[in-house]
Amino acid sequence: MNESPDPLLDLLHLLDLEQIERDIFRGESRSALVPRVFGGQVAAQALVAAGRTVPADRGAHSLHSYFLRAGDPGAPIVYTVDRIRDGRSFTTRRVVAVQHGQPIFHLSASFQTHEEGMEHQAPMPAAPDPETLPTAAEMLPRYANRFSDPGVVDRLIEARQAVDLRYVDEPPFATVGEAREPRSQVWFRTNGKLADDPLLHVCLATYVSDMTLLDSVLLAHGRGGWTVGDVVGASLDHAMWFHRPFRADEWLLYDQESPSASGGRGLGQARIYTADGRLAITVIQEGVVRIPRG
Repeated sequence: MNESPDPLLDLLHLLDLEQIERDIFRGESRSALVPRVFGGQVAAQALVAAGRTVPADRGAHSLHSYFLRAGDPGAPIVYTVDRIRDGRSFTTRRVVAVQHGQPIFHLSASFQTHEEGMEHQAPMPAAPDPETLPTAAEMLPRYANRFSDPGVVDRLIEARQAVDLRYVDEPPFATVGEAREPRSQVWFRTNGKLADDPLLHVCLATYVSDMTLLDSVLLAHGRGGWTVGDVVGASLDHAMWFHRPFRADEWLLYDQESPSASGGRGLGQARIYTADGRLAITVIQEGVVRIPRG
């Protein structure tokens, strides 16, 4: 396993786009568990590009995005930002990510100045203390026999070196063949402290949000997932609403469920809470989830 001396620094470098023109940015890519760019990387980089064209006093409050084509991990990605609107309270940006002359991802993001207003939220569900749960490095080797490729465990651990992600219950690949309630919980935080830039924390949460959201779809059908090989799929769209301030270097509970699967697609929806119970983010994603043809 190729362990970086500072995986979090590598991830921050990945999100630190190069500006090549006024509203044009270039990002690096890196290999993922599947032979395409990880969707969370593209979404996070696109949000970085959008955020760098917005005044610092306007925080991201929502994003809506579509994955159009599989990204090539061996090539850079160019992000072009359109300044759709700059209003008194809200700023809107559209970002198109391009590789090899073709768009691979489209994002619309909205930013808002701070305002006081009405307050209510859904209560945080029960969950165990994250410090009592096993880390990826402790948990994943237990299930090495579930993967046809013996290198999957090392690649999964390597992919999660920058982010401490801990499952509350067993992940889909641990209970293949056993249909379960379509719900899943994970705790996550970065493996190291971050600067006090709110945009950075929002972008890192965006990155992590694509890691496990469709797990609940798999659980409902007793499927193990892409690494097991009993389903094939990809993200189709991804939407997030940022409700309250949070830090991605402090524990966040990702409470996920799937209300529907049909037509070769599965829907995941989730709420992300801070450890003290504040609802920070709502996430919805639909993905292609197909059973391979024999």
